[in-house]
Amino acid sequence: MLAPGRAGCPAESATGDRAFLQALLDAEAALTRAQASHGLAPEAAARAVTAAADQARFDLQALALRARDGGNPVIPLVADLTAAVGREWGPYVHRGATSQDIMDTAVMLMAARTLSLIDADLGRAEQALRSLAAAHRDTPMPGRTLTQHAVPTTFGLKAAGWRSLVLDARDRLRTVRSSLPAQLGGAAGTLAAFIAFGAERATTLPATYARELGLAAPEIPWHTLRTPVADLAGALAFTAGALGKTAVDVLTLSRTEIAEVSEGAGGGSSAMPHKANPVRATLIAAAARRAPGFAGTLYLSMAAEDERPAGAWHAEWEPLRDLLRLVGGAARDAAELAEGLRVHADAMREHLDLTQGLIVSERLSAALAPILGRARARSLLTELAARAHRERRPLAALLREAPEAAGIDVDDVTDPTRYTGSAGALTDRALERS
Repeated sequence: MLAPGRAGCPAESATGDRAFLQALLDAEAALTRAQASHGLAPEAAARAVTAAADQARFDLQALALRARDGGNPVIPLVADLTAAVGREWGPYVHRGATSQDIMDTAVMLMAARTLSLIDADLGRAEQALRSLAAAHRDTPMPGRTLTQHAVPTTFGLKAAGWRSLVLDARDRLRTVRSSLPAQLGGAAGTLAAFIAFGAERATTLPATYARELGLAAPEIPWHTLRTPVADLAGALAFTAGALGKTAVDVLTLSRTEIAEVSEGAGGGSSAMPHKANPVRATLIAAAARRAPGFAGTLYLSMAAEDERPAGAWHAEWEPLRDLLRLVGGAARDAAELAEGLRVHADAMREHLDLTQGLIVSERLSAALAPILGRARARSLLTELAARAHRERRPLAALLREAPEAAGIDVDDVTDPTRYTGSAGALTDRALERS
């Protein structure tokens, strides 16, 4: 009810309690299979554990309540999974592992599955923004700096910039996704229990375990070396911020007084029937503001004491899931926003003239300086700008009356649509990136 930004998005179901329970069970089953491939467990045990590892067979609420006793859900889950496997093969459940091995691995597995869904929505957003940038390559609009008109630009270049950020986010998430590792170290990260159970080369077991799950092989156990979580936090927070840039631009440009863009399906108001609020952009902007807080908690958890920490590891679970959900919702909303965005080129053109032609003062300075000298050109333009404001007359008309400007083509140098610089070429360059 309080999270419309992620409600119904693919990431929500991929990070739900049932999904996480399945990730825990997948981690346990993979562990038994990995040990079977090393001769540490019978193949029949691996098959039995894998068959029993179905979240639908377990009481989620009971697991959650019993997790309070040991501080994590793995402890009651191991008991229930062992019972489900049966007396013959039950002893091979969780053999040699510690709770954090399974929790960390399940979190990485859940993150990997969720990132694939986010990637798909980022792909939708990228394609829609590509189309917008190409279609509006040469659509002129006011460029704004520090909230004020600066010089003309094009909507194509703006959309190409939004797309570049989406691609930056995608690249970072893909890099993180490919490096998410399994976790396996035993009680204190030494793999000692696996040696006790007969492993001749225990150091090769984590890689086998990781392959069973489609995760990266850990170089060493990382119980208190939280680089994977920090990297994931950083990539997700960056993604939220990257999408937030598009959102805040859309919020600004869709203001009633500006109305240069509008959402394809704006949201309504409970009190004002005339409103069509930019809801998608609003929710993305909210996500961008919340994401750094979650990431901050995950960064703070890097200071994890000893070989297994008390509190630091536990503090990661909820913020990381919330961050995955937040970004998943933002990616879904960004795709919908870009696919439905309406561009009002006529309003953009009209706004280029709001300052009586002063938006091209930079170009006029360059045109007049060779004729009048830099100082006199600036002085003249300052004088004419003041008159344009005071008299509400176009700068072009005042220039035609100024004898000192007789040597320039007034129509050309005061046309804002002819002063977009290399915006078209820069847009083309940006769209070359695949």
